[in-house]
Amino acid sequence: MTFEELKPKIIDITSNNSFTRDERLLKVCELLEENIEYYTWVGFYFANHENRTLHLGPYVGAPTDHTVIPFGKGICGQVALSDKNFVVPDVAAQDNYIACSFTVKSEIVVPLFVNGENIGQIDIDSNVLDPFTEEDERFLEFVNQEVAKLY
Repeated sequence: MTFEELKPKIIDITSNNSFTRDERLLKVCELLEENIEYYTWVGFYFANHENRTLHLGPYVGAPTDHTVIPFGKGICGQVALSDKNFVVPDVAAQDNYIACSFTVKSEIVVPLFVNGENIGQIDIDSNVLDPFTEEDERFLEFVNQEVAKLY
């Protein structure tokens, strides 16, 4: 399924008030993981600005020990500080990378903004080297714009 075909499905999920916010977030993760072949782990992290930590929210994929990540640590922690998308074509070449699984080859993290504040991010791992394009970035920005409406 193309990104354009997925967009109305994202809107359907995020606007469905019969589910809780976390249920909708999980459904978004499931939709992406099931329909984009190189997305092997899809999840959300949410910021605690007082403690300067990210906390794992709904996700699909292999279980992770990284349920709390300090700002600045790993790709997710760097995005919490930079407020910018971070695409890692090859995690083995990244100094400040937190390994979740030996099968992960690449990662993309896109910040989630609500009223101009970075409240978290969508994090996607892939078992393929360098699969993420600018189209992925624009699509995930769209996903986060829809998710932001839940806050």
